[in-house]
Amino acid sequence: MIRRGGDQPYSGHMDWYTRYGEWSDENRDRLDIAITGVVLLIGVPLAVATGRGSEWFFGFDTIGAWSGVFAFLMLAPFALRHRYPVPVVALVFTVAFLHMLLGPPLPPAAVVAVPIALYNTAAHGPVWGHRVALVASFLGASFFAFLMADGRDRFATIVFLFFTLSLLFFAVWSLGLMRRARIAHIRALSDRNRALESEQDRQKELGAVAERTRIAREMHDIVAHSLSVMIAQADGGRYAAATNPDLAATALTTIAETGRAALADMRRLLGVLREGDSPPGAGTSLGELTPQPAEESLESLVNQIRASGVRVSLIRMGQPRTLPPGAGLTVYRVCQEALTNILKHAGPDPTVTVHITWAATSLTLTIEDDGRGVAAANDGQGMGLLGMRERAALFGGDVTTGPRPGGGFRVSLTLPLPDNAQ
Repeated sequence: MIRRGGDQPYSGHMDWYTRYGEWSDENRDRLDIAITGVVLLIGVPLAVATGRGSEWFFGFDTIGAWSGVFAFLMLAPFALRHRYPVPVVALVFTVAFLHMLLGPPLPPAAVVAVPIALYNTAAHGPVWGHRVALVASFLGASFFAFLMADGRDRFATIVFLFFTLSLLFFAVWSLGLMRRARIAHIRALSDRNRALESEQDRQKELGAVAERTRIAREMHDIVAHSLSVMIAQADGGRYAAATNPDLAATALTTIAETGRAALADMRRLLGVLREGDSPPGAGTSLGELTPQPAEESLESLVNQIRASGVRVSLIRMGQPRTLPPGAGLTVYRVCQEALTNILKHAGPDPTVTVHITWAATSLTLTIEDDGRGVAAANDGQGMGLLGMRERAALFGGDVTTGPRPGGGFRVSLTLPLPDNAQ
């Protein structure tokens, strides 16, 4: 491969060939008409000149006019050879047969027109059409051999001419089939490329839908949790303002901290969305370097809920291990969504317990409360619960929800651990 400028491959010949192929396909009919016109300008005068003085069945032709007429009738149909391959070969063969029957046995135009018509039908015509054309060419070869043979070795001459012309026609027909196979191969490759491009576009669309779903899930988790905490703190601060200003100030502080944390999470999420638009060499902002919350961040999440006046206990059992990338965020978001739902639906003064159990092959997270129970599941939790299950399914896990024995509600997440988790 020759390179131009040391970096780009030079493929000028292939580019020219490809461009010519595309141009000829787009202008095929015009190209056929132009080529046929040139051939007629050469072939008809040549037929007139070579046929001058020839003896025809219906008289002696001194100027070769009939040869010119038959040459025109054999060559002109090639202007439509791609559009109508079978009618073209039928017309050419018929005119050639009439020329041999009524005039000189070897018409000059037929030497070119008959093989090209046979080749064209084999390359572009239907299967039955090129098979019939091959048989017709064999019959024409036998008729021509019969007309040309004379003298004592008439039979040997007929056999020789027939087999020679038949081999010639068979070779031309075979070349047409090879061209036909190549056209079919190129068309199959083109169809395959279009199918691949369509599949790539579909995969991009699916990826975009999945990404939009992920972003919507993240925004729901961030906004719903933060607003629930802020609303709970605002309600508590409003009632405490008249009797306990210090408690009201603490509530306002919690609201501010929760708002800042939510704003930082949103900036991080938007920073990831803008990452692909950053100019080359641009640095990474501190917001983009902020780590995603994970299982280790549950303590701060529980403390945030406690600050809202909810009694929450965090119980850990087993030996913690390293989770696959993203699994820790799933644990955090499921716990966050469950605690958010408790704030919104469990009623006044619930008691909440968060259990984290590390087993040999799985991690189980259970969040349960003693609040209103099933009533909490019937009010606006659809998106949150669906998001939990979708997150868990990404890692082969499952989320179960339902009433808790003795009252309240329970959310349980189970994630399988890989064999190499440490």
